[in-house]
Amino acid sequence: MSNQAPAGASGIKILVIDDSNTIRRSAEIFLKQGGHDVLLAEDGFDALSKVNDHDPDLIFCDILMPRLDGYQTCAIIKRNARFAGVPVIMLSSKDGLFDKARGRMVGSEDYLTKPFTKDQLLQAVAQHRRAA
Repeated sequence: MSNQAPAGASGIKILVIDDSNTIRRSAEIFLKQGGHDVLLAEDGFDALSKVNDHDPDLIFCDILMPRLDGYQTCAIIKRNARFAGVPVIMLSSKDGLFDKARGRMVGSEDYLTKPFTKDQLLQAVAQHRRAA
């Protein structure tokens, strides 16, 4: 079976950036079950090249990552005119008001607390792809 969603399906290209292999794999499984095309990146630097090469429709970005954190990664993506309109949803293990506010400051559209369920992930996709 190919990774591409069937013609006419509602699948979009989604990049998941997280340094946790477990989170990346579960997000990939949930999103593919939702009919989406999934790209994975394990840190901000890896993500920036993938954004450039694959032009995703939506990005899930972990906040706490080595080298380049989620806020920095989101800010760099949003500063590029080509990708400024791509919705970025921050992922964090803590549901903090400060983190949400800081995420908004760097241009993220939403915030999802880990661990997330398949429903929460697909609901975020549905909500933000409409806004795009």
